[in-house]
Amino acid sequence: MKDNRLLADTAVTALAPVVWGSTYIVTTQLLPPDRPLLAAVVRALPAGLVLLLFGRILPRGLWWWRALVLGTLNIGAFFFLLFVSAYHLPGGVAALVGSVQPVVMLVLAALVLGDRVRLPHVLACFAATAGVALLVLKATAQLDLVGVLAAIGGAVSMASGVVLTKRWRRPEGVNVLLFTGWQLTAGGLVLLPALFLVEGLPSTITGTNALGFGYLVVLGSLFGYTVWFRGTDRVPAIGLSFLGFCSPIIATTLGFLFLGETLSPLQLLGAAILVGAIVLVQLTPTRTPPLTPQPELRHAAAR
Repeated sequence: MKDNRLLADTAVTALAPVVWGSTYIVTTQLLPPDRPLLAAVVRALPAGLVLLLFGRILPRGLWWWRALVLGTLNIGAFFFLLFVSAYHLPGGVAALVGSVQPVVMLVLAALVLGDRVRLPHVLACFAATAGVALLVLKATAQLDLVGVLAAIGGAVSMASGVVLTKRWRRPEGVNVLLFTGWQLTAGGLVLLPALFLVEGLPSTITGTNALGFGYLVVLGSLFGYTVWFRGTDRVPAIGLSFLGFCSPIIATTLGFLFLGETLSPLQLLGAAILVGAIVLVQLTPTRTPPLTPQPELRHAAAR
């Protein structure tokens, strides 16, 4: 019964990176060009404020700074670096560089959470990187230093945020919608001053731009991050990290369906390797069970 519940939770959590796999095509086809800060703020802040409006509970005590830290790592810094890499690199190269995230997660989970590093985890890391390379990397792909550093930084930021989220745990009495709202709001507010100082607001927003932003807010943030933070309560850290590999599979599929890109036998092999690595990690247990919410803020939720 417990294994079946974990399998169901894992499947639900995988919906988030499946949705996020569309970020590259939405960014390049629908959003204003060269505006990573605008894209990051619009994706985070409106969704966070909507969730806060419905939850009507603000962080208390140490959760003020914890929400700020988690919002910066999981949302603010990650969104900004994600969009920088999307603007500076082909989606395939960005995905390949970002495949270092499971390695970072494996190390941090062992150091911070006490998860045991098992041989299947290590093998899956190598297999996943090879799978991503076969799936998305093309001979004509161009490397850009800014984009590569942004992709690495985004992977480290997300891995650190997930591990700290599991370490601190969601306070009891604060549901996952409100917890998601705290982080989306904090991440958006962190980036807001930089948006005005560095980029400024565009002179016009087209209907296509509005459609792209709406998609990222509703599906990418409201739906995606609610599902994702629900999963941080229930799925082991390394398992969460490998679910992220659903994104390049979806990104490649969307490129095939909508951008006229081809799928070679090597790309199909890469997708199969990725799926195998994801399954292998989910079936390999860790020493630390998924954490449950803390008793903090129990009384605040009753107000």
